[in-house]
Order: sequence, then structure tokens, then C-alpha cells
Amino acid sequence: MSRYCSQCGKSLKACICQWIQSLTSNVELVILQHHSETLRPMGTARILNLSLANSYCFVGEDFSEHSDLNRLLNDSEYSHFVLYPGEVAVSHLHVAEKVAAKQKVRIILLDGTWKKAYKMWQLSSNLHGLDQVRLPSDLQGNYRIRKAPSDNSLSTVEAGYHILSLLEPENDFLPLIDAFNQMIEFQIKQMPPGVFEKNYLS
Repeated sequence: MSRYCSQCGKSLKACICQWIQSLTSNVELVILQHHSETLRPMGTARILNLSLANSYCFVGEDFSEHSDLNRLLNDSEYSHFVLYPGEVAVSHLHVAEKVAAKQKVRIILLDGTWKKAYKMWQLSSNLHGLDQVRLPSDLQGNYRIRKAPSDNSLSTVEAGYHILSLLEPENDFLPLIDAFNQMIEFQIKQMPPGVFEKNYLS
């Protein structure tokens, strides 16, 4: 018998499926996951992929020749945006106008540390011609069990939650955050006494 859940890929003890809710979104998410993230027991991209039927998750580093991604990007019925805080990134309001007008939209998320996400962006030349979109700068993350470069650094599931909530305010995506928080609380409870306070609150 496998020690890992066939759905979420996590160990049976740490399975997150009990907290996952099926959600409906008109905006499609495409998650490009750095291959190193697949080894992390606390990765959050899986929450998005399991919750949203119309989402995709591809693993790699250089996605320039990724056939499945390029097939999506070549679909002219969709407008594609990369969630990336570059200098030329547009406000989410620009994308919201398209969604409100019932245009088909896909948002691409880069799943990795800032350093690895930047490398993925540099290597993946097929993303360079896409419009970049940014989130509001005042959002704060709650990834308490992973060191972040700043208070407003967001996990992948938090970024997905915020962009979907901003683009489709009529829909409730809070179950994404609920599953995220449940996963964090479970992981904290598995730590020996004092480890969380020493390593993450200091």
C-alpha cells in the first residue's frame, strides 16, 4: 500500500483532500511549478489544482518548448496574462474589464521561490510576449511555516485566491484559504515543542 495519497500526492498522514472544496471559476489558472517545489511537503499549488477543475499544473523550469503550455497559449479565444510584478505589469483592473465583458482569460502563475520564479521567467521565452499583471501591493501573506522575503510575499495559493477574487468578486474563493490555513495548522502541530516559535517567529 502506498504511503502517499493518490489525489494530493502528500503522505497519507498529511493528506489535504479533506479540506478541498470544488470551486467554479470563469478564469482559468495555469500553474508553472518549478521542479524543486514538487519535493516540498508544504507546497500550496496543489490546493489550487485540486479545487479548480479548469486549472492546469505543469512542472519544469524552462517552458519554452512545453507542448501542452504552448497549445494553451496558441488558443486565440483566450487572453493570457502572467501574474508577475514586472515594471510593465498592468493593474488587475485591466484584466477585470475583460472578465466582466465575458472574454475568456487565463492567468499564469509561477510557483517557486522568488529566485526560482525569476529564473523560470527568464528561461521561458514563450511567456515574454504576454501581458504581465500585478496584485495590489498591500496584500499580506500568511505562509507562517516558510520564510518569506517580505510581509507581502504570497504563497501560490494565496496569489491564486487574490487574483480570482479580484477578477470574479461575485464568487467565493475563501475555501482556498481555508484549506491553506488548515494545512499550515496541521504542519505546525507536527513540529516539536518550540520549533515553530524559534524558527518562524524570531
